[in-house]
Amino acid sequence: MTLRVSPGLKAAAEQAAHLDHRSLTGLIEVLILNHCKNQDIPVSDPMKETST
Repeated sequence: MTLRVSPGLKAAAEQAAHLDHRSLTGLIEVLILNHCKNQDIPVSDPMKETST
């Protein structure tokens, strides 16, 4: 997945990830998983998935 965001949003996301002791990728993954959970969107177990 490739994301294009404004420099300001990227800086804020990097700071949020740092404060949460996560990588930027880890933060984005947690945010997506939480959003899907709140919207009752099923997600298969991410630990069993591999990207190709």
